[in-house]
Amino acid sequence: QAGKLIANLIVMGSGIIGRAMLQAYRKALENANKTGVAHEAVNNIRRASKTMTEQEARQILGVTEQSTWEEIAQRYDKLFERNATSGSFYLQSKVHRAKECLENVYQKNKQDGTPT
Repeated sequence: QAGKLIANLIVMGSGIIGRAMLQAYRKALENANKTGVAHEAVNNIRRASKTMTEQEARQILGVTEQSTWEEIAQRYDKLFERNATSGSFYLQSKVHRAKECLENVYQKNKQDGTPT
């Protein structure tokens, strides 16, 4: 009978804790909406999901429109390694995204027959 009592206490306790957590979550959402935190977070996600422009990619890597793909690859390797050892992950990811962007541009130009 003691086992049954302990089991009932566990079930009731978990129900109470579950309801309290749900209530706390709802209150946190309500507070976030009042202060604008939720709106700001959504805007940050939208801003971060925008694709990088070719101009921005060239600025990050420090290359011009006349740069060859080999020059871009060398610049990428240098910046990526520098940020891997003593830089930040954020800058390293920006360098990587810039290379991806320019890679797409160069591949598209290659398919279209446009000189790069």
